[in-house]
Amino acid sequence: MSEKGNILEVRNLKVYYPLRGSWFGKKRYLRAVEDVSFTLAPGETLGLVGESGCGKSTLGRALVRLEKPVSGEIILNGRDIARLEGRALRDCRKEFQMIFQDPYGSLNPRLTVFSALDEVLRLRYPGEKVSARRERAAGLLERVGLDSGALERYPHQFSGGQRQRIGIARALAGDPGFIVADEPVSALDVSVQAAVVNLLLDIQKESGTAFLFIAHDIAVVEHISNRIMVMYLGHVMESAFSHELVASPQHPYTQALLSAVPTVGENHRKRIVLSGDVPSPLAPPSGCPFHPRCPYAQEKCRRSLPSWQENNGHGVRCFFPLGKKIKN
Repeated sequence: MSEKGNILEVRNLKVYYPLRGSWFGKKRYLRAVEDVSFTLAPGETLGLVGESGCGKSTLGRALVRLEKPVSGEIILNGRDIARLEGRALRDCRKEFQMIFQDPYGSLNPRLTVFSALDEVLRLRYPGEKVSARRERAAGLLERVGLDSGALERYPHQFSGGQRQRIGIARALAGDPGFIVADEPVSALDVSVQAAVVNLLLDIQKESGTAFLFIAHDIAVVEHISNRIMVMYLGHVMESAFSHELVASPQHPYTQALLSAVPTVGENHRKRIVLSGDVPSPLAPPSGCPFHPRCPYAQEKCRRSLPSWQENNGHGVRCFFPLGKKIKN
């Protein structure tokens, strides 16, 4: 645990993908995550939202070291895992896990449910007998609402919602303190989504696990998260407590995202339609990455990246916070 009591501290994290070939002799990179910093306390859920391609999943994968950062720190339980390799990285994997978006592709079709869970249990409990691990696996299935009789069945014998529950059980098998949930309900029917979200909430109450919950649906994120971060083109543009961010968004991009959420009655918001497309991370714009689509953009927005402004835990990367907008 860090000195501040946070289970996770991310500092100035960058994730770039090198591209084939060069441009006038210079190597080119896709800048997927750009200088991201945040903290996460035990038992807290941090929601992460943004458009497709903004870097959400890349950030999540980097935090569980499925992607290697080019710079920055990932302090998990007081230890920087950003530079770990080989056995040192394998040994600390029991401290963090990931729930993947696709319940169909995240499970090996050739392995029974027990074999899939046992891969994690063998690492978490080395030297334990198979019978004891089987008992643990049965308990994990019951914990996520499945019968222990499912242990000897294969993934194709389950529905999408059931497979996602198996994926959650696998993530819990190592008893981690931190889990990245990468759009865990987006591939499921609406009728199943609520059950899976409520399952994650119940698990958190029982175990105190910290979650990074990645999703497109800001309404789902608001329901499950204590705080919400908004990403755009690799940058975190705004971060605040969930109810505060939804009630009073400070960044124009966050305002546009929230305006797309269907509402009725007194809570109805006028739809904000952004002009243009999301710029390519291969050639990001200078200055603020949002300025080509921002209705409030000024010359300073085109020249330089706004610094991070924070007031009572509500942070925003913008020259002109809400209430101080200067129209063109």
